[in-house]
Amino acid sequence: MSIKRALITGITGMVGSHLADYLLEKTDWEIFGTCRWRSPLDNIEHLLPKINAKERIQLLYGDLGDEISLRNIVNIAKPDYVFHLAAQSYPKTSFTSPLDTLDVNILGTARLLEPLREYRDHSGINPVIHVCASSEVFGRVPPEKVPINEECGFHPASPYAISKVGTDLVGRYYAEAFQMTVMTTRMFTHTGPRRGDVFAESTFAKQIAMIEAERIAPVVKVGNLNSMRTWADVRDAVNAYYLLVTVNPQAGEAYNIGGDYSCTVADMLNHLISISTRSDIKIEVDPDRLRPIDADLQIPDTSKFRKHTNWKPLIPFEKTMQDLLDYWRSQIAKGKEFLNGR
Repeated sequence: MSIKRALITGITGMVGSHLADYLLEKTDWEIFGTCRWRSPLDNIEHLLPKINAKERIQLLYGDLGDEISLRNIVNIAKPDYVFHLAAQSYPKTSFTSPLDTLDVNILGTARLLEPLREYRDHSGINPVIHVCASSEVFGRVPPEKVPINEECGFHPASPYAISKVGTDLVGRYYAEAFQMTVMTTRMFTHTGPRRGDVFAESTFAKQIAMIEAERIAPVVKVGNLNSMRTWADVRDAVNAYYLLVTVNPQAGEAYNIGGDYSCTVADMLNHLISISTRSDIKIEVDPDRLRPIDADLQIPDTSKFRKHTNWKPLIPFEKTMQDLLDYWRSQIAKGKEFLNGR
C-alpha cells in the first residue's frame, strides 16, 4: 500500500507548523509544505534537519499570487490530502491592506484549487482538500443566534472576514461544480506557542514577557477588551484538521470548530497577568490597537463536527495560556528585538 502524501500550504505559520509536527508524529505520510522565498522559518526551525535530509518533509516555494508556482507545487507534491492554511490572516492588517487581503485569500484559493482540479482529472486521484475559512465570517452576531452554528448568516466585520467569506464560498463552489472533495472549516479562536504577535492574546503574552525581562515598562497596551471569545489550543486544532480529512470526508460540507472555554478578552488578559512573575503590571488602551469594527461575540456550536468525527478539545485554557507565555519568554530570552507597537 503506497504511502499517502500531504500538502500543507502555509507550513511556516503557527497552525501549519503544528500540523506538520502532528502528521510527522501520528502518520507515516510524506509531507510537502509551501512557503514563500521570504517566509521566516522560525516556526519550523526544529524541522530543518528533517527538511534538509528530505526525511518525510520537503519545502516547496511558491506564492498564492502566482498560479504557475502553484501548478508546479501540485505537480511535485501529487497530494492525497491538502490542508490549505496559507492566507493573509491578520484582521487588523486587512484594514490597511484590503486589496492584498482579498486577492491572497479569495483569488489565491481559486488559484490553488484550479490546478488541484486539473491534477484530479489527469491523475485520477481525487485529493481530500481542507479549505480553512474562519469564524470571522460570522462577524457581528446577535445574542439570540449564540452559540453560532453553521447556518448562521455571514456578517463580516473586516476586509479579512470578507475575504474568508470568499474563501469559504470558493471552496464549496469547487466541491459542488467539479465534484471535488473540498471541505471548509470556520475555526474559532485558537492559539498557543508560535502564535503571531498581531493577535491579542499573543501580543499580551509578548508584552508581559518583555516586562518580566525589564525590556519595557510594566504597562500592557491593549485594544478592545470587551469581546467574548471561545478559546482552543492550536494542538487540538490540528488534531481536528486531521480528523476532518480522514474520517469519512464529506465533499462540500462546512464545519464550525472551536474550544469549550469562553471568556472576554479582558478575562484572558487578567489570567495572563495572574501567572506573570510581576505584580505591578498595569493596562493601558492604545487607540492604534482598536479595530473600526469588531466581531464581539464569538461562541461556537461545534456539535456538527464533533458528531461526525468524535473530536473534542483536550488541552485546557490554562495550559494554553501558560505555554503561550512560556513561548514568548523563550523568544525574549534569545535576545531578539521586537516591535513594541504590536
